[in-house]
Amino acid sequence: MPDTLSKGRPLLNVEHLRKVYESSTGTVEAIGDISFSMTSGELVCIVGPSGCGKTTLLKCIAGLLRPTSGAIALDGRAVTGPPPSMALVFQEYGRSLYPWLTVRGNVELPLKHKKLSASERTRLVDDALAAVGLDHATASYPWQLSGGMQQRVAIARAVAYQPEVLIMDEPFAAVDAQTRADLEDLVRALHRERGMSILFVTHDIDESVYLGERVVVLSKSPTWVQEDLAIDLAPERDQITTRALPRFTELRTHVYEQIQRAKRGEAVRPAA
Repeated sequence: MPDTLSKGRPLLNVEHLRKVYESSTGTVEAIGDISFSMTSGELVCIVGPSGCGKTTLLKCIAGLLRPTSGAIALDGRAVTGPPPSMALVFQEYGRSLYPWLTVRGNVELPLKHKKLSASERTRLVDDALAAVGLDHATASYPWQLSGGMQQRVAIARAVAYQPEVLIMDEPFAAVDAQTRADLEDLVRALHRERGMSILFVTHDIDESVYLGERVVVLSKSPTWVQEDLAIDLAPERDQITTRALPRFTELRTHVYEQIQRAKRGEAVRPAA
């Protein structure tokens, strides 16, 4: 489980990240200059216009894509490949689960690469499945579950792995509104009760404000950080009361306005 006693220590640092793609027709500057950081125990949401490079940014942070320039560090160590202390949850949960493995088998699989005893693996899997409300479905197969339950399996797998930071790439975009609300509350619970450090990318403005302690708003491509907004809502949140607050409306309206400015190219990047 993440070390909640170290909450607030520097964890992830992205400094002057730039990514340029080379092609036969020339170069495309996907990311211009992105810098931001997060501390241990934070839940940071990233939003921006469509095509602004959110997925490219995540691939660089996860060590799956080499940046053209700039630096990424996780817990003080440069990211040059996939960090062993990072877990990812993707939007396409169906592709991330193995249909021939049971729910338990899918959650346990990454733990087999760690030096753990069988009893410790069992404990971690049981704990993770209970945390996401799937302790009754351990013997089921992914194809027997709803989309929301399959995504819970993917989240449980990440929880059992005990990462330093959990990266979630638009994980609820493919589920219905009611399931999405339930999964949002699950993420909030994992963050608050377990001190999990979560970097959450979404295209949903309301979701970013409801979930995040901070919302990092990206400009259109070539991308830079247009605003890093603190979300001053109470830590205890629920789908009815929180979303009805005047402050929630103010914050989501502000983020929406920033994204519209980004789309129109009105935002001016500050001088370095």
